Amino acid sequence: MKITSFNPSIVTKNADEVVKLFEELGFKKRHQSHVLNSKGEKASGIRMKDENGFYVNVSQKDELEHDLTMIRVNVRDFDEAYELLTARGFTNPAGIVVTKTNKNAAMISPTGFMIHLCYHIKDHD
Repeated sequence: MKITSFNPSIVTKNADEVVKLFEELGFKKRHQSHVLNSKGEKASGIRMKDENGFYVNVSQKDELEHDLTMIRVNVRDFDEAYELLTARGFTNPAGIVVTKTNKNAAMISPTGFMIHLCYHIKDHD
């Protein structure tokens, strides 16, 4: 399995506050997206990067009771990575989200840690 990037991802109902904190830590917004998951729930995400090349993703999800922290793992082959994780007992309660630019899923391990599995769809190789 080829991993193309690996960074923390924070899911919160207070994204503006979290983004502000990371801006104070030296991160800058790279881009923002808005998607609906397979259940029709709205989510938006902001990708941030600092001058050292570190990334953090911050996602807004209004219905959360408390923040979630996941490891975002971008891969070359989504299906291969998804199969590897599900074979090891990971579940995907929110479904797979496919947009024009990515395919992703929030995967939960049997012990409770989360991986935000993501494949970045490119219009070239």
